[in-house]
Amino acid sequence: MARFHAGEIEMQERAGVRGMAERVGGGIRAFMPPAAQEFLLAQPFVVVAGKDSDGRVWASLLSGEPGFAHALDEGTLLLDVPLPEGDPLRESLQKGSLVGMIALEPATRRRMRLNGTAHAQNDGLIIETREVYSNCPKYIQKRAWHWDTGSDATPGDVRSGTSLEAEQAAFIAGSDTFFIASCAEGGADASHRGGSPGFVRVVSPDLLQFPDYTGNAMFNTLGNLQRDGRAGLLFIDWRSGMTLQLAGRARVLWGADAAAWPGAERAVEFRIEAVVERQGATALRWDFLEASPFNPPLQ
Repeated sequence: MARFHAGEIEMQERAGVRGMAERVGGGIRAFMPPAAQEFLLAQPFVVVAGKDSDGRVWASLLSGEPGFAHALDEGTLLLDVPLPEGDPLRESLQKGSLVGMIALEPATRRRMRLNGTAHAQNDGLIIETREVYSNCPKYIQKRAWHWDTGSDATPGDVRSGTSLEAEQAAFIAGSDTFFIASCAEGGADASHRGGSPGFVRVVSPDLLQFPDYTGNAMFNTLGNLQRDGRAGLLFIDWRSGMTLQLAGRARVLWGADAAAWPGAERAVEFRIEAVVERQGATALRWDFLEASPFNPPLQ
């Protein structure tokens, strides 16, 4: 089985990192080694990526007491909490579909990707793994988590639309982190993006732009976007537990179009088609500790 699909290889070659990608890609496994299983067992949240019944791509948050994400064996992961009612991916993942997942531990700047096939298991999800690998700590802001048991937010309060409201746009413009979902070549992927607050630019209520900083050279996300522009973004309010999910279409910008961000070799333009804001999506709260030392300065 080929390690990379045509879109990933095209992006690697254009960036001049094809050999490096093959070396880094040697760490991709089809199963969860013991260290990966232990890491997942300690996490209070993960982000999953997939398509809804209409073919739109979304990134969704799942959270629970550490241990909710645990391996049944080296090739099978149980996420023992349900996606909330009304989540764009709830129906499609319960029926069984391709799924990407990322587990991020902001306090230690560790992250792990896991891609495979999902299907319902009681109120949770079973993922049969196809790709499991770790990423570097770049651009992860250090945060410590705790539970907020006295929140006034009503879980499940949802606002939907097709473009950003002013308050949502301001929230994105001040964010230092988001997650991106993409799907192509028979697979789904969830990834992390970070930078200094303001690294995501709100061009208009239905258009965002953000940089693509130097990463692991595999180009999983951008390779997917090269083949299929459908994508989903997830922004988390680390202080309130609110989530803002966006679905739309993305395209990669090269050269002068990426020059607005110092340190960026490329940029991504994201056209918004659907918006879901959920208050009280999680009772998790994160305290900011330190920005990533890798974050390039903004102009």
